[in-house]
Amino acid sequence: MGEVSTEVAEREKALLPVPAVQVRGLVKRYAEVEAVRGIDLDVAPGETFGFLGPNGAGKSTTINILCTLATASSGSARVAGFDVATERSAVRRHIGLVFQEPTLDTYLTGEQNLRFHGELYGVDRSGAAARREEVLRMVGLWERRGDAVQTYSGGMRRRLEIARGLLHSPKVLFLDEPTVGLDPQTRASIWTYIRDLHRSEEITVFVTTHYMDEAEHCDRIAIMNEGRIVALDTPDALKAEVGKDRVQITTDDDHAAIAALGERFGLKAAVHEGVVSFAVADGAAFVPRLFDGLGVPIRSVTVNRPSLDDVFLAHTGTTIRDAESSGAGMSPMAELARRGR
Repeated sequence: MGEVSTEVAEREKALLPVPAVQVRGLVKRYAEVEAVRGIDLDVAPGETFGFLGPNGAGKSTTINILCTLATASSGSARVAGFDVATERSAVRRHIGLVFQEPTLDTYLTGEQNLRFHGELYGVDRSGAAARREEVLRMVGLWERRGDAVQTYSGGMRRRLEIARGLLHSPKVLFLDEPTVGLDPQTRASIWTYIRDLHRSEEITVFVTTHYMDEAEHCDRIAIMNEGRIVALDTPDALKAEVGKDRVQITTDDDHAAIAALGERFGLKAAVHEGVVSFAVADGAAFVPRLFDGLGVPIRSVTVNRPSLDDVFLAHTGTTIRDAESSGAGMSPMAELARRGR
């Protein structure tokens, strides 16, 4: 009876979908700097998955390993079922990649950029023209296909890079900080295209970002800090874990306010992004007590429901912006340079 049950279990296991991305114990070192510190990760097929964290947290390094552009120091990773170390060519055939830095040939037209990419990836010539038209229409660039890329705006170039990444019908599309350097309105429009493309192409989208609002678009997110995944779940579930409201105040004496919050209310507070910040249940109801009992003049107060920045703060003790400005999110290469190596 036990043998039959084992056989059934093995057959059922074989029918389960292969993870689009599977990572186990991944480590990447640059000399004495450890950029990725033993992460584990599973991304389901068809999922929009996000890496959220400050610059230098290890997001791009992990993406580079998954896309076979860097070699892990230890651990393993599989993308679309293929090992990134031993089956590099197979991995590359099944992924699309939009780099953080622009990689288009600006002297070529939009369509010429796609044609060149199709040749590199061996896109079937009989259907290549139709596929180019399909992806250019997806990103709203069909009418500009014959114009040199140097005449495109920053948002248009980003959309063309996304179209290029989709041209060979990958199973996983990697987007490394896809909206960096773009204005808020263009960032929002890029994400509208990403959501529409995800539905029409039915592929897995793996995106890195340090923008909180962008992470909200993902089915699940992994929050990275200093090379480690410190939290992983849906955006709503992560915010629910925090539970408390975030109250921010500006005062005439921040140090005295922090001390008073601890002594009189038993609250742990700190200065983040230039204001005194602390977490409390039902912040709106707490504000009148704050004015009555703090004993330090308050110039302004804001109350916010839990956000992903609060999740990051809860797990790391700092905000993403503070981590970046303090240098805690320094890239591995910058850290090596700082050490004089």
